[in-house]
Amino acid sequence: MSVHRGSEDVAPKVELDSESQQIEATTSAEDADFKRREARVVAKLDLFLCPILIALQLISFLDRGNIGFAATQGMITDLGLVGTQLNTAVSLFYPLYILSEFPAALIVKRVGFNRMIPAAAACWGLCCLGNGFAKNFGDLVACRLLMGMFEGCLMPSLTLMLANWYKRDEIGLRISYLFVSSAMASAFSGLIAFAILFMDGAAGYPGWRWLYIIEGSVTVVVACLCYFIIPSSYTTAYFLNAEDRAVMQKRAELTEAYSGGKGHYTRAEFLMAVRDVKTWIHTLIQVMCLTVMYGFSVFLPIILRFGFDFSVEQSQYLSIPVFAWGSAVYAACGYLSDRFARRFLACVACAPLGVVGYAVLLGGDRLSVGVKYFACFLIATCVWVMGGANIAWLSTNTAPDGKRAASLGLALAVGNLGGIISGQIYPQTMAPSYTLGHAWSLGAICIAFSLWWVLRYLYYSRETVKQSMRDGTLPEPAEFSDRTPSYKYQH
Repeated sequence: MSVHRGSEDVAPKVELDSESQQIEATTSAEDADFKRREARVVAKLDLFLCPILIALQLISFLDRGNIGFAATQGMITDLGLVGTQLNTAVSLFYPLYILSEFPAALIVKRVGFNRMIPAAAACWGLCCLGNGFAKNFGDLVACRLLMGMFEGCLMPSLTLMLANWYKRDEIGLRISYLFVSSAMASAFSGLIAFAILFMDGAAGYPGWRWLYIIEGSVTVVVACLCYFIIPSSYTTAYFLNAEDRAVMQKRAELTEAYSGGKGHYTRAEFLMAVRDVKTWIHTLIQVMCLTVMYGFSVFLPIILRFGFDFSVEQSQYLSIPVFAWGSAVYAACGYLSDRFARRFLACVACAPLGVVGYAVLLGGDRLSVGVKYFACFLIATCVWVMGGANIAWLSTNTAPDGKRAASLGLALAVGNLGGIISGQIYPQTMAPSYTLGHAWSLGAICIAFSLWWVLRYLYYSRETVKQSMRDGTLPEPAEFSDRTPSYKYQH
């Protein structure tokens, strides 16, 4: 009797186990199919979106950074610049740049990426072209100020556009593309500047004027093309079919906790960003990183020319391999950071090499030019990695969408104070040693390196608090954010 009952009990259990296995197999098959389709969609995004964004970032850095190459080709003499006027012109690019970044981050989704980005690019392209017709210091400053205002709209717009098209674990690599393109811009700028040396005197214009005219004209053309190429959303993207759009919709639903929202950010989300200490630590780090990056990328040709005593031609083409190396290193770090979801290591790994590089440059006349030129490669190893990795870490660890937009806007806007600082730490009066610039940059790297360890401690401490919330020993926050237990930080 008891055996009979046992057999009756076992049969339903075996049947339930079989059904459960079938459901799991079906779910696994569906997941595998979705992942295959998702991989195809991400490949399309990389093919059609990323090249546009890379091109825009590249030409923006070409247009703002070509002043260093123009200075080595005779602009200082032709415009009658004296004292620290060159440094002032470099720095004055950034006040309006900074003031425009934060508003741009808040309104770009409402205005539309497909409208705001091309319009800004066309405007700064015209200003760059205007530099080619400058007659004096005042003309140069006016063009630089307006260029800064329009270029300030670009970086937050590109970063938020990536966040709206890519998932959280994909965005670090794509943000790295933007910083890689900035390093590539420096390399290309050296190549272009060297080539334009051969146009010196054409149509009665010196080579440095042609540098501005050609690069500004190219920017305007690219901006016009972007108006037709950048899609307003995945629902209207010309390169996605109906199946791809369904995948994008599913991705948007899956990542709603990270990038949810319709672009109508609330005051509460803005206050979340302002009141979160990590926003300000990342922002201070960004000031340090951009001081080093802008100082190195703008003034390297000048350092090679007047610090290492290379010729005009040598200072142009010797900057190319340095910037190319920086691009390659950051591309590798961006890939590995996303591949293994390790943000902290991406930030701190290369910083010590930058410290060594600047320490070597501070060695002055006691070291050979070859050794100091090698030190430039050490510096390039960390320069672009630091700023890009810091922004990627902040972006992946901030939610909801409105808080992330405000946090990135603050970090990018305030961080560009580094641009103002960088323009003042390499005065021509300190050539050939440039002790102030090298020492300041070394100190900035050390500060950033130390603060990343503080952030690491902060993120791990918050994860401990979240675990207590999951255990029920602490109450959960009333509103969703990256402080809620369901949101896991990347370290």
